[in-house]
Amino acid sequence: MNNQSSPFTASEHDSLTQWLTHLESIHPSSIDMGLTRVKQVADNLSLQFPDQTVITVAGTNGKGTTCRFIEQACLMQGKTTGVYSSPHLLDYRERARINGDVEAESAYCIAFAEIERARGDITLTYFEFGTLAAMLMMRKANVDVVILEVGLGGRLDATNIIEPDLAVITTIGLDHMDWLGDTRELIAVEKAGIMRDNGIAVVGELDPPATLDEYVTQHKVDTWWAKRNFCVETNVENWRWQCDDVITDWLPMPRIPLQNTATALAALKRLNWFPTAEQLKQLVETVNVPGRRQQIASQPDVLVDVAHNPQACALMRDWADKGLNGELHIVVGMLADKSLAATLDELATVKAKWYLGNTSGPRGLSGDILMSHLQPHQKQYAAAFGSVTDAYNAAREQAGQNDRILVFGSFLTVADVLTFHRDRSIQ
Repeated sequence: MNNQSSPFTASEHDSLTQWLTHLESIHPSSIDMGLTRVKQVADNLSLQFPDQTVITVAGTNGKGTTCRFIEQACLMQGKTTGVYSSPHLLDYRERARINGDVEAESAYCIAFAEIERARGDITLTYFEFGTLAAMLMMRKANVDVVILEVGLGGRLDATNIIEPDLAVITTIGLDHMDWLGDTRELIAVEKAGIMRDNGIAVVGELDPPATLDEYVTQHKVDTWWAKRNFCVETNVENWRWQCDDVITDWLPMPRIPLQNTATALAALKRLNWFPTAEQLKQLVETVNVPGRRQQIASQPDVLVDVAHNPQACALMRDWADKGLNGELHIVVGMLADKSLAATLDELATVKAKWYLGNTSGPRGLSGDILMSHLQPHQKQYAAAFGSVTDAYNAAREQAGQNDRILVFGSFLTVADVLTFHRDRSIQ
């Protein structure tokens, strides 16, 4: 129900900041798994996409980059697109893109006001409200392609109220275990919930649990699998993609993870939207996502990555010190509900100095607790700080011009460092 003590007027003329404050106040929990409430509000809004191609993307890691590649390929082919993703880094409006651009604050306020009128006494979480708002803006824009990035799991995520024409699962790892289960087998079934009986799907996970195979068989989902139906071949500096009768030219390494690029290409081929050789080369050279292996400064190089679970950090380990001539300085801040030890252990073989910062909010974690999860040899070169910004400043003071600073651990951690650079115009 509405918070009756709040002076909020619930008008489309209120500011985006006022609306977001209101959304945080109207539900007692930030997560409330289930589709009944959000589906009822969507029905009240007659929110459907019968004339659009809907692609829903789930996965532990790689969702954002996979969505971005598909989006840019569609735009290059003249298709209009709407993309919903979360969380954002610096601006709430990042959560919805129409034809590659964020919408005006007023567009969000209008959508929020429509949802507020339609929900009546139905409670919605902050995430559910934002999901519906993004969908409303896409419907109003009458885009050709709707790309929905799952926020948590798949089966009970708010994005799953819409029937997808193609379901994509990028990777399956251990994350959000309090909600999804504590094994890859259980998590796989939750993510498979975006698939539909007799539908089509693409799975980019290189080592899928048996439960995913069982789900696909039981629900008769026509699925393309990485390594079974499509694959990549690599040499020292190049790669190419193969599926059925398609073998691409040798290409430079993409700016996003290769596995996600391969998965996006499989999705495009399933929809008969495979890019031309010229388009593919341009996509590989240009597609990137802020906060994912992003270099934001030089001398020393500063790279930021939102990796926050063991699977993502295992991939990060492969490039963290690649081509480095100096020392590596790692700045990390994580949230308390993550697999701390398992995540940090993935970087145990990387020689580095560690700077651990406190994260804020109800899920925040102190740098001291984070340090307790480092291995003994890592602790010898580690220090804890009162904030991520303090930890990052310490790394900047210690790093030489030929060194590298790597920042990771959460969206909040990367956002703090990006804000630090934006406010000081540091290059």
